[in-house]
Amino acid sequence: MAKTTKATAWKKLTDDEIQQMRVRDFNLQIKGSPLEPLIERIYDELTAKGITFHPPCYLADEWLCPDKEPIIGIPFFLANPRLKKIEKKIMFEVEGGAEKSCMKLLRHECGHALNYAYELYKKTRWRELFGPFSARYSDYYYCQPYSRRFVLHLKDNYAQSHPDEDFAETFAVWLNPNNNWQEKYKGWPVIRKLKYVDNVMKKLGSQPPAVTATSNPPWSASRMTSTLAGFYDRKRKVLGSSFHGFYDDSLKELFKAGSSASSTTKASNLLRLHRRQIIDNVAKWTGHRKYDIHQLVSRIIIRCDALDLYSESSTIDDIIALTVLLTAIARDTFRIRKKQRH
Repeated sequence: MAKTTKATAWKKLTDDEIQQMRVRDFNLQIKGSPLEPLIERIYDELTAKGITFHPPCYLADEWLCPDKEPIIGIPFFLANPRLKKIEKKIMFEVEGGAEKSCMKLLRHECGHALNYAYELYKKTRWRELFGPFSARYSDYYYCQPYSRRFVLHLKDNYAQSHPDEDFAETFAVWLNPNNNWQEKYKGWPVIRKLKYVDNVMKKLGSQPPAVTATSNPPWSASRMTSTLAGFYDRKRKVLGSSFHGFYDDSLKELFKAGSSASSTTKASNLLRLHRRQIIDNVAKWTGHRKYDIHQLVSRIIIRCDALDLYSESSTIDDIIALTVLLTAIARDTFRIRKKQRH
């Protein structure tokens, strides 16, 4: 099986067998993939705005623009429907897997690429509006959900995570032909940033870039020697060892311990039965990744079994109460995780 490297052969393998293959041996390409027409649409949007520079795209291990390089990395699994299904199976969601979300991310990464291509981050006005490009990138960030100093584009108020992300998000909102940003953000302080993007792109859009992309971009899928299983081993991020039953009192208040009545249901079984519904709702209202919520639910299930907890009220009431409890725990336990390399 390890020698099965031809693009047409691995498609016949099981998911487990596919995960034992090296990523580079999938021989993935953007050309002819579902990504190609979306990238062409982004280029059309740039052209419509008078921007002649179209950032090259390549398949990488995640969404990214390498630091100060005007080239866009797109997760390799988006180039193949089978790999997208495996991503969904393992991580419970696919970032950029739907056409709408993929376009949003492409516009965001275009913002980075244009920033780097014309070295806008070096300009005084850019720093005045967005802040210092040299600000430290942290693994986490906090945000003000109702601030009108930032555009709303990607989830988690991503524009607030770093000045570079603020510009990329502002650019993405400006680039989208379906956004009436002049009206939507009228009266908001962020309108100054949008007008800056509008003005600077009109001045520079027809000019060649000051910086061009490397011919050997980092984290390229074509050079990834790790297996797909190894890729996911690194990608998985669990809650860690800090969860030590701190919410036992809340679980005991919600459920009853040691019940033997025939009308009762084990709390852990109730969670397992409605896991998907609970995860979807908690992820929706907290903005956290479904994978993290899934891990949280798994730990709560373990605690419910360890405490021998049972549900005695109506199923609907307990599902609602569980969702509220898990939403509160998620907000207390997780901070918004900042992505690196964007």
